[in-house]
Amino acid sequence: MLRASQRAVVFTGAGISTESGIPDFRSPGGIWTKMSPIDFEDFVSSAEMRREAWRRRFAMEEMFSTVQPNAGHLAIADLVRRGKASHVITQNIDNLHQQSGVPAEQVIELHGNTRYAKCLDCGARLELDPIRRHFEAHGEPPDCSACGGLVKTATISFGQAMPELEMARAEQATLACDLFIVLGSSLVVYPAAGFPRLAKRIGARLVIVNREATEQDDLADLVIHAAIGETLGAAVAAID
Repeated sequence: MLRASQRAVVFTGAGISTESGIPDFRSPGGIWTKMSPIDFEDFVSSAEMRREAWRRRFAMEEMFSTVQPNAGHLAIADLVRRGKASHVITQNIDNLHQQSGVPAEQVIELHGNTRYAKCLDCGARLELDPIRRHFEAHGEPPDCSACGGLVKTATISFGQAMPELEMARAEQATLACDLFIVLGSSLVVYPAAGFPRLAKRIGARLVIVNREATEQDDLADLVIHAAIGETLGAAVAAID
């Protein structure tokens, strides 16, 4: 299928990043089974919740700053470099696709990115180091230096609207693909999980590589329940 494809799209979920040592949020035993996620409205309305959200983020800084792309990320980057894959649509927030060598303009982040922050009012990008220094010195995050608005990691929280531009870009990429490859997603979180179904509707082939079964396995042309890095790495190496 990779050999025959001219314009593949890769769709990644938490399963690819767990192979780099990032824990899954949603699975049994995952982070959200140990602590409840903070709803977007609670973040906006409560200074206490904002402090807790930033405390949690900085508690994970060592992990996020040290993790590296794994064999799966590198195989995807190889597909993009060869011109086989046009875009990577990801539910992940860890920036590992960009670190692996995929150009940022070809990564579509449906759930945002935890490696930087944004002002909720003016949309300005803010780096994390100054925010962390302010938080450690004053016990609370700073307001936006440009407009005084609330500052939040550039991720999409529960209750927060999905990014319209990224959703539109993901739809366009899916409509133009001839092969849609799902890697490490349980395909239960919508609207993101609708993209594989859209790909099938427009006639693209669908491949799902995930350790566990998904609700869309019966739609796929090929399903492999195995490790992503080993599986995709072998497939990409066999293209030539």
